[in-house]
Amino acid sequence: MPALEQISANNVLAFKTARLWALKDSPSAFGSTYAREAAFSDAEWQTRAANMNGEKRIGYLAMDSGAPCGIAAGFLDEHDAARAHLVSMWVAPAYRRTGTGSLLVGAIQAWARTRGVHELRLMVTNSNQGAIAFYERQGFSLTGNTEQYPNDSSLIEYEMSLMIPRES
Repeated sequence: MPALEQISANNVLAFKTARLWALKDSPSAFGSTYAREAAFSDAEWQTRAANMNGEKRIGYLAMDSGAPCGIAAGFLDEHDAARAHLVSMWVAPAYRRTGTGSLLVGAIQAWARTRGVHELRLMVTNSNQGAIAFYERQGFSLTGNTEQYPNDSSLIEYEMSLMIPRES
């Protein structure tokens, strides 16, 4: 089973590798594009990694034998302190259905709980039925809210939500 590492300046190359691999492997799963992020400078990648400091934003890499095999991030909602968003979720094809995705979602959920968050939301494209089923298995449900996917007008994004129980 892969181990999780918080994204930081210490693993910025693995972060860049995982993010670019995710954008190339699943282009309709993200609001950005491979072409856009492949052009980022090393300084931009360092800044992005530093911003994953855990205060308002966190990111995790799933690592196996020193190589990234998954990525997920979360950030606090700027308008509602009880809400956070799961973003940039991706697992390498060879690691899907191995528990790696659950490990990543669980880490974001645990981080959100430490920030007093009671609801975790995400967006997923209507064409990604495998991801929708995965998120449903994790306890997320469709909220009924939708948005046009910014990179392809033929796709719709569904919002999903997971209530985070308070620790007793």
